[in-house]
Amino acid sequence: MDEDKRKALLHLLARHSYFERQLTLASGRPSTYYVDCKRTLYLPMGARLAGELMLDLVLAAGVGQLGGMAVGAVPVTDAIIVAASYRGAELRGFFVRKETKAHGLQQQIEGAFDPALPTGVIDDTITTGGSTLAALRALRAAGARVTTAFALVDRGEGAAQAFAAEGLKYAWLFSAEEIRQAARG
Repeated sequence: MDEDKRKALLHLLARHSYFERQLTLASGRPSTYYVDCKRTLYLPMGARLAGELMLDLVLAAGVGQLGGMAVGAVPVTDAIIVAASYRGAELRGFFVRKETKAHGLQQQIEGAFDPALPTGVIDDTITTGGSTLAALRALRAAGARVTTAFALVDRGEGAAQAFAAEGLKYAWLFSAEEIRQAARG
């Protein structure tokens, strides 16, 4: 992994995505800080760096496709797919809706999903893993063999244990504590 690129992305996340205030997370837990990765992932350099660095983790895991719950997984998945195209890596992307779409093709899983491929599930920031586990259930119901969970940022609040209980490997690029320290430093 390119440490200069990792430091540059850490700086962007600390500058654009880190906030200290009282709030409630998607998990329902209270927190004194928040990491809104989308603010960095929708910057050109943020998307480029996140895609390139996360692609290293994804390729090392040997998955042929990845995605997760909309909206959290969409920008990071897209960044990784674009990075894969520049490297010539065969990697597909998809996203999972909370519920099956009522019109059109009436799908819950959208994109280039193929249940025959080894699958990774991803989110931008993961706390307990609840959203990722919801995506996992939908993917398994569709016949996918999900092997690995990925996060751009892991908050270290139970996701690793939840994923292990489901038989998944887990890889992340940054801990939330790294971003907190960079933002305060």
